Amino acid sequence: MNTIKIEGVGYALGDLSVDNKMFESILDTNDEWITSRTGISKRTISTKKNTSDLAVEAALMALNDAQCFSKDIDAIIVATMTPDFITPATAPLVQEKLNMNDQRCVAFDVNGACSGFVYALQIAASMIKAKQSNRVLVIGAETFSKIMDYNDRSTSVLFGDGAGAVVVSKGDEENTMHFYTQSKGDTDQQLFVKGLDLRDGLKNKNQQVGYLQMKGLDVFRFASFAIVDAIDEIVNKANIKHTDIDLIIPHQANIRIIQHASKQLNIPMNVFYTNLDEVGNTSAASIPLALAQAKEKGLLKDKKHIVLVGFGAGLTWGAVHVGL
Repeated sequence: MNTIKIEGVGYALGDLSVDNKMFESILDTNDEWITSRTGISKRTISTKKNTSDLAVEAALMALNDAQCFSKDIDAIIVATMTPDFITPATAPLVQEKLNMNDQRCVAFDVNGACSGFVYALQIAASMIKAKQSNRVLVIGAETFSKIMDYNDRSTSVLFGDGAGAVVVSKGDEENTMHFYTQSKGDTDQQLFVKGLDLRDGLKNKNQQVGYLQMKGLDVFRFASFAIVDAIDEIVNKANIKHTDIDLIIPHQANIRIIQHASKQLNIPMNVFYTNLDEVGNTSAASIPLALAQAKEKGLLKDKKHIVLVGFGAGLTWGAVHVGL
């Protein structure tokens, strides 16, 4: 258990809103096909801002919500699998864009795919508990459009660009967090993006990173298991009952996965907050983005037990219990 509190939240979205009908001109698909299978009606694409830019926009909103300043932050963790560059990491770029280069701060990235924010939040809580940091900016940010194959209707209609951020610090006895994280190697390449090739001697070649590839049915089966497993385990760790959960903010992958979890766990769908119909799957950004929008709508008021749950490539999955 960690006495950690979330002081502020924020989010950012891409500048171009893309509804399902826009895909009809480039793919053999239609609005009904996409909506009925995924629950997604729209998503945003960032045509002007890279991952670090969206991260900064979300961070500034979170800092304002927390009523603190960038000078109060001593660590930045960015969860992403679509960084601006292979190196440097995105987090130091965020540090510079927040004018934090003249202060003591550690900044680094975490690639846990769609579970990345859960992993990053666990790391931040550990740093605070170990008194290595006092206040941490945790960000999930993605520009997934960079790795989309817009000839592939099984993936391109799912993903969007965005960012979500939280400011976390030491809380009191009522502000608790519990964590459950797991992973296993994806030897079957259910969900992956091809990396750079090895060299055959001292010869240059055109370097290209691949598009996202997914085995849809396998990923659906994994995700349906992972979301239920994570919620079951985090309830045990927090020593609460499923019926005690006031709000679940899941990774926004597919409405059918969330509906499956609702049925398997006997938890009403109105306990699950979803925004995937408007923003699609934003990978590591999806949980903090949804959390910020839920707060914006006043849905976090009077909530004592909130569960954040992620699952994605790796394969990775996990959950956080936030006690308020």
